[in-house]
Amino acid sequence: MAGTTERTSPLNILIVGQSGRLQYEAVLFALSLDAATPEGRTRLFVAEPKPGPLWPNDPRMSSEACDILRDLGAEILPFTSRHFGHAYPYGNKIEALFALPPGEPFVFFDTDTLITGDLSEVPFDFSRPTASMNREGTWPKIELYGPGYTQIWKSLYDRFGLDFASSLDPSWPEEYWQHYLYFNAGFFFYECPHRFGRRFLEIALGIRDDPPKALECQSLDPWLDQVALPLVIHGLGGGRDTVPDGMLDGSHSCHYRAMPLLYARESDELVAFLEAIAAPNRVKKLLKEHEPFLRYIYQGRGEKVRAMFDRDDLPRREQGIRNPIKRAGLWMR
Repeated sequence: MAGTTERTSPLNILIVGQSGRLQYEAVLFALSLDAATPEGRTRLFVAEPKPGPLWPNDPRMSSEACDILRDLGAEILPFTSRHFGHAYPYGNKIEALFALPPGEPFVFFDTDTLITGDLSEVPFDFSRPTASMNREGTWPKIELYGPGYTQIWKSLYDRFGLDFASSLDPSWPEEYWQHYLYFNAGFFFYECPHRFGRRFLEIALGIRDDPPKALECQSLDPWLDQVALPLVIHGLGGGRDTVPDGMLDGSHSCHYRAMPLLYARESDELVAFLEAIAAPNRVKKLLKEHEPFLRYIYQGRGEKVRAMFDRDDLPRREQGIRNPIKRAGLWMR
């Protein structure tokens, strides 16, 4: 099967780093990748937006973060924000794709991810892209007298000339969100970043600038990337679960999203791994600048949250984890 044979060259990994939270998460991501995947099997690119008219402040990472990333083998790739910038920073993951080498397979990860296994073991089929199925029904929000799931999603497939029927999962009923192709954009992959990026940009801008009438009651902030992504993947011949279940968002990666969620729901082994890679003094000095890391990793708040939950009996929905943490005054993002 194309893309699943043993690799002879390093696997290109892309994350986005910029000033603020993302630079600290990028360092933690790089530390986890370095610890979990043997040297030479991956090539880490950290895409960094350049200052420009779409950024009111300098979005570049600190010199300390850049030095640690480079010492871990990362290559920092500046890119120009032409369409999104500060107004929609999630658009970075779209525009950053054009900074990667064209024609080479890639895997994108959100920075709030830990790599916990050797990524060269994952049998990616780069000709059949997919994205994270670790998601909830966050979009669309169905209004009482408004269009339903089918009308909303079909309007998007029709807009971009895509076959809607073949995207559906018949194991779920109509007008239930899982019947429709929907991903979390925490990871995705394909055989060429530029081809994927052109399609992602075309669809995202088309939805943002001229949404179908069925979307007139729907918010696209922050959901635009996750609305566009299923259309991109379906149009490029991908779909659900084209990598074995349980590897990404499982044995080989953890999209933790926020420190309170990590400490509430992840295994003892993953917490120990996190605290070990964050322990060296040089790393600790930098990561302590980010208050959630300071409080949770280094000052014990993580253990307080951990004690609130039974990992074998977690709430089914994320809100059931977030709300008790917020009520206890311990939530941080």
